[in-house]
Amino acid sequence: MLRPPALACCKLYISEARNSGALRAIEHAAAALRPLAVLVNTFADDAYNRVGYTLVSPLAGGAASPPLRCAAFRVVAAAIEAVDLDAHAGAHPRLGVVDHIAFHPLASARLEDVTALARAVAADIGDRLQVPTYLYGAAHRDGRTLASIRRQLGYFTPTSPGGEQWHGAPDSLLPVAPDAGPRTSSASNGVVVVGATPWVDNYNVPLATADVSVARRIARAVSERGGGLACVQAMGLAHGDGATEVACNLLHPDAVGADQVQERVSRLAAGLGVGVGQGYFTDFSREKVVELYLQAAQAA
Repeated sequence: MLRPPALACCKLYISEARNSGALRAIEHAAAALRPLAVLVNTFADDAYNRVGYTLVSPLAGGAASPPLRCAAFRVVAAAIEAVDLDAHAGAHPRLGVVDHIAFHPLASARLEDVTALARAVAADIGDRLQVPTYLYGAAHRDGRTLASIRRQLGYFTPTSPGGEQWHGAPDSLLPVAPDAGPRTSSASNGVVVVGATPWVDNYNVPLATADVSVARRIARAVSERGGGLACVQAMGLAHGDGATEVACNLLHPDAVGADQVQERVSRLAAGLGVGVGQGYFTDFSREKVVELYLQAAQAA
């Protein structure tokens, strides 16, 4: 088999999973540049009211507008047009209509290649759409982490009285100056966070309890921040009627993977008398993402 070309992956997380008309418009935008940029995965979560899209494209060396830059911008513009964050509610935290955009290198690509893409897309969003945009990871001059900028912007604090839901937009007065775009956010759009990092796995473990405080206690003990597993970030969230889950980012999945997370959650939950379901990924593996892109490119 021929070695795959240098590829860039862009994951976009949109704060909407229930409005079918809005989702059709966003997905149409995501498919507009196929086969130059290919949508290889869509993961919708109704309880979180959130959809993740995974786009892949070859790196266009020196091109003024690489396909992935154009595709990502089209998705963001369509989402901003179709979704009103002020009317949004869900069990997953979010800062904007387009809550998070992550760029990852694939195959023979380098982190610095996708870093340039992330910065370009952030500038496009801030300048052309006038939405405050923040950088993290390699895209930020000081390597700021995603968790740190989210914490500064109040991402982890629920807005519902019961502490289980996020309603409407964050405060328009931003405590941290954005890297692109205006200094204040609108109620309908919120802000966007854009970064470049090595591959991250998202792995969620269901819990047989409706008590979000229990899920948060377990998540805290699993996460590196709480003294748990290295390179793991975790949140305890409500996930539908009578259910919760531990939602995890595995920042270095080759070092600490899903099996270790599953085992740790199971052990902690057993100590609290809580049942645990089998965890699941919200996207394909790196290898599968490359395979799906190559299949789509060859079929074009």
